[in-house]
Amino acid sequence: MLGEYRIEGRRASEIAASVERAIGAGELQPGEVLPPLRELAVYLEVNPNTVASAYRTLRDRGVIETAGRRGSRVRPRPASTSREALRVVAPPGVRNVADGNPDPTLLPPLEEALAEAAARNTRRPVLYGMPAVDDDLEALARAAFTREGVPESPIAVASGSLDAIERVLAAHLRPGDAVAIEDPGWGSLLDLIPALGLRPVPVGVDDEGPIPERMAAALDGGVRAVIVTDRAQNPTGAAISGPRAVELRTLLAGHRGVLLIEDDHGHGIVDLPLHPLSGVTDHWVLVRSTAKAYGPDLRLAALTGDPITIDRVRGRQRLGPGWVSHLIQHAVVHLWRTFAIDPQAVAGAYGARREALIRALEERGVPARGRSGMNVWVPVPDETGVVARLLHSGWAVAPGARFRMQSPQGIRITVSGLAVDDVAPLADAIAEAMGAGVGEARRYE
Repeated sequence: MLGEYRIEGRRASEIAASVERAIGAGELQPGEVLPPLRELAVYLEVNPNTVASAYRTLRDRGVIETAGRRGSRVRPRPASTSREALRVVAPPGVRNVADGNPDPTLLPPLEEALAEAAARNTRRPVLYGMPAVDDDLEALARAAFTREGVPESPIAVASGSLDAIERVLAAHLRPGDAVAIEDPGWGSLLDLIPALGLRPVPVGVDDEGPIPERMAAALDGGVRAVIVTDRAQNPTGAAISGPRAVELRTLLAGHRGVLLIEDDHGHGIVDLPLHPLSGVTDHWVLVRSTAKAYGPDLRLAALTGDPITIDRVRGRQRLGPGWVSHLIQHAVVHLWRTFAIDPQAVAGAYGARREALIRALEERGVPARGRSGMNVWVPVPDETGVVARLLHSGWAVAPGARFRMQSPQGIRITVSGLAVDDVAPLADAIAEAMGAGVGEARRYE
């Protein structure tokens, strides 16, 4: 019943720690079924409630998952194991098109913005007790949201998209709650959901965003929250279109108690308009980060949402970091005010590379997707084999396992570092790695 590994402990904390040690040491494998709690209670000579408490702790930490009468088992990949562990390391001489980074040549220089922020701090130092959100940043963010049709609502600031999303989820949900999430979707978000003890419910995505039928099934199934990417969806490049936004808003309007989170991390690098879903549910937020447009180290995201949610996020933030550095906030204000980048030009640069690669793949019988942003998604029949063969050919791509739950296999290619002369050799290598003739790859979409 207990297999080779013997779970130990008299208290719930000790039992939970024993299971986690076994998983870390490889003695309990992903997918392995844990003993029924009553049987384990008899074996350990403890109250069944003690084992139940241990299992609940493990579930809340994202270490195990429970399925009613089918029992509890080790998660296929425990939450403590980041999907980044599935990345391909590019050895010397291999081109890296896997990392998801923006093109450094399309990022603005930060010297002037940071110097201005430092000078402003000298004139007016930020001290304890001052507002968490800079007045100028709040005004600029609110004006931009209003222009794009987002309801007039309070503003908060977090240290990037993932920090904002985590704070919003924690403000409303409890371990065990179900969250609808795009599949394929952002790997870090797929890590975060189980780490918070939440249950991810995959929703398929096409070029126009979440597929309405899949979203309807998730909503009818009782999810407590929905997370969608407005533009430059990672990894597929999807962007919510106007008609799709109407469909999704109609669905969400029938489930007003669901928490809606919109991630607009593509702001500043896409030329497609925002079609917000915000305002049709009682609790909602729209998160806009600066990482893709201004660089990943400029850790800031502005978020707006219903007053209750924003108030909860601000209140909990006060008890932790307190606020996001005003030096960073002031630097972003400077970048916004001086139009440090031309979004049309940046979007055009990424778009030209995406479209060239998609067109070259299509000519070789390999379908690919990439409507916006800096990534192209290529469905493949065997991503492990394709990734390995491409590595041998001199190209490191991201395996789809980093982004998938139930969706078909694929690979993600970041076009940021591609030059015109790179497109044909990369397309040749992908087609050869797939062994695909004209039209052959369509079987794997």
